[in-house]
Amino acid sequence: MIAWFNHVFPNVAYLGWGGETGWGTAIGQTLYMTVVSAIIGGILGLIFGVGLVVTADDGITPNKIVFWIFDKIVSLFRAVPFIILLAFIAPVTQAIVGTQIGTTAALVPLSLGVFPFYARQVQAALEAVDHGKVEAAQTVGADFIDIVFTVYLREELSGLIRVSTVTIISLIGLTAMAGAIGSGGLGNTAISYGYNRFDNDVTFIATLLILIFVLLVQLIGDFLAKKVSHK
Repeated sequence: MIAWFNHVFPNVAYLGWGGETGWGTAIGQTLYMTVVSAIIGGILGLIFGVGLVVTADDGITPNKIVFWIFDKIVSLFRAVPFIILLAFIAPVTQAIVGTQIGTTAALVPLSLGVFPFYARQVQAALEAVDHGKVEAAQTVGADFIDIVFTVYLREELSGLIRVSTVTIISLIGLTAMAGAIGSGGLGNTAISYGYNRFDNDVTFIATLLILIFVLLVQLIGDFLAKKVSHK
């Protein structure tokens, strides 16, 4: 089996598992970028998503100015193509992490690139919460924090898991795109050691591994969403 694999995918075998160009290194870098960016971008997206819902005209704390600021920030970052965002915020990346190239440097544009998408997803999910439940919570004296966590987030937990799944899948795609600037990971392997060298077997395996990641995230997300669903 190993001999067959080495014969059919010689360039894949040549890269090996460890070292700077190894498959294990690339997989680890992809997971690192995805997980850390998902946490940072997820927190930002959740803050902005909740903020957009609660400060809307029919929200629990209507505020036109705050809503306008949140809405414009999210819309602005969503409007910028990710590949352009990578170059545009390079000075910011340099100031934060000390470099514009590499896996850690990619965390800044990845987080900023994914948070507006997630914010809109969260906004759409939370807007589906029955206003009657919100009003009932207010009637019994629930404060702002109680309503956000026990009504909005709890009632739409299944929906939030689903939109989080979609966001993480999108983020995996962004990590591959970040490979174009040498961020490392499977995207970088596919481009630098596959496409640029015309080693199609490397591109194929890198793409296949990314698809496996996407499938696993989708399966886990669907399982958790069904597990917590109230419907």
